[in-house]
Amino acid sequence: MSIYQFEVENAYGDKVSLEEFKGKVLLVVNTASKCRFTYQFEELQKLYEKYQKQGFEILGFPCNQFDQQEPGTSDQAASFCQLKYGVTFPMFAKIDVNGKDAHPLFHYLKQEAPFRGFDESNMTEKLVNYPPLINLTV
Repeated sequence: MSIYQFEVENAYGDKVSLEEFKGKVLLVVNTASKCRFTYQFEELQKLYEKYQKQGFEILGFPCNQFDQQEPGTSDQAASFCQLKYGVTFPMFAKIDVNGKDAHPLFHYLKQEAPFRGFDESNMTEKLVNYPPLINLTV
């Protein structure tokens, strides 16, 4: 099996075969517009703009499984990314990435490249593993 055998739905409900991306370098990310890491969309977009012509693609998959940080529709998530961060890379329909209802693509990705844990000696990984911020706004 390969990643190119999967079919996914884009943010607007159209079916997309990942075969369209064959021969390209893919970065598949699960996203959430209310996440404390949302600012990273800006950096992802810069990365996309820099390397897209060389065959690099970012595929964004909104997910609401992590503290309900993607509460809207797929279309709303894509619109937010486009309007707030200028995202032009493909955004897809909201999916589950974990558990019994996880999309088959994410089952496949986790099987092919399982999570290895965080390296606490690496500052970036230490920050990513840092406990979530508490929202004190009323």
